Amino acid sequence: MAENCDNRAVAAQRPQTYAAARRPCKDAPVTDAGWPPHTYVTRPYRQRIPRGPRADRLLREVTVAMPARIAELEVPLERPVAAMTTASAGALRHLDLVHGRTMAGLNHLQLRTEAIDSSKIEHVEASLADYGRALLGIGANASAVSMASATQAMERLIREADTTRKITSDAILQAHRDLFARDPDEAAGAGRFRTVQNWVGGSDYAPRDALHVPPPPETVLGHIEDMVAFANRDDLSPIAQAAIVHAQFESIHPFIDGNGRIGRALIHAVLRRRRASRHLAVPIASALVSHRDRYFAALNDYRAGSVATIVAMLAASTTIATTESWKTAETLESVRASWGEAAGGPRPGSAAYRLLDLLTEEPILNARLVTERLGIEDPEATIDALERAGVLTRARRTRRSPVWIAPAVLAEVEDLSARIQLQARQLPYGPR
Repeated sequence: MAENCDNRAVAAQRPQTYAAARRPCKDAPVTDAGWPPHTYVTRPYRQRIPRGPRADRLLREVTVAMPARIAELEVPLERPVAAMTTASAGALRHLDLVHGRTMAGLNHLQLRTEAIDSSKIEHVEASLADYGRALLGIGANASAVSMASATQAMERLIREADTTRKITSDAILQAHRDLFARDPDEAAGAGRFRTVQNWVGGSDYAPRDALHVPPPPETVLGHIEDMVAFANRDDLSPIAQAAIVHAQFESIHPFIDGNGRIGRALIHAVLRRRRASRHLAVPIASALVSHRDRYFAALNDYRAGSVATIVAMLAASTTIATTESWKTAETLESVRASWGEAAGGPRPGSAAYRLLDLLTEEPILNARLVTERLGIEDPEATIDALERAGVLTRARRTRRSPVWIAPAVLAEVEDLSARIQLQARQLPYGPR
């Protein structure tokens, strides 16, 4: 059988087939030289607590992938991919320049779309209403809480990169703590790098037939600090830098759980630190979620010594997310204008006018949020007036703790994700 991109993940884990794993992937845009592939080391392994099938309990060695140190490496990109990164970053900066300062609501909706779709890559899904309740701290299911926590983790990493102009291991740990602080099963390990061997794919009980076995736990901190040094450089294309930081982080896999969501949040942290965008975080994960297999295969290409596939995929995904975000900005402006007419044209500065502005940023809210953000003494009266005008709808199953939603904005959140995914399915870049 001819090797394709999907079975490379397995081949790359076997030293005897490593030469095959390094062959260029069919349909990859270019092949590149000068980027070191992972090396593979066989180490002793034994389960701490015997469990699972007999083959898992008897496993005595494991082959781990050792990422190269990248802090000072040059990034080898051929002209077509380099041009893609330049164009993608330019389009993102233009969107940010035009809408970033004036539309705070656009950034919040983009962040929520990104967190939702990043969670979907990990098969964590919930309704927008449940997600909104989780953001408000009101009872919601575990998936919704997880999605809300992913939003907080991403916001933290972006904020830290924006204010300090640095990517730090401490910020990564804090974001991981945000991600799992409300998870009763994972809270004990929240904000800590792993101290045990982990793996991706294969058996649930031991790294038998795993798709990727990251480096040993005692090497994690060194690899992270090396990655952080690379992330803090200013002599690279921001898009390429973000893609490589993400791929390196996923290869290190420094946590027991949450690596994918933290790793994708790092993309935005790098772009914000490099000022590719000063205010907005376009929903890149919405493009990646449409092709999980191609996305994971691009990470495997990176481990085999090619940066071109993941860089091209991120550049194309960013361009698509940026293009569709322009449409969302225009939709939000139209929705806001229609609300003003439906509400009888409230005067600027009035409680109703300010609440309409807030809804483009927070389309799921309760009375407490309105009081905290706007200082309105009687928020229920203003909310009721907008509900009568058809701007707001009370969410179902919130009788005890009422929550209202702005259906027009939530519809745009869903449509933004759907449009990005539709365009991304036609991407010609990366493994197929």
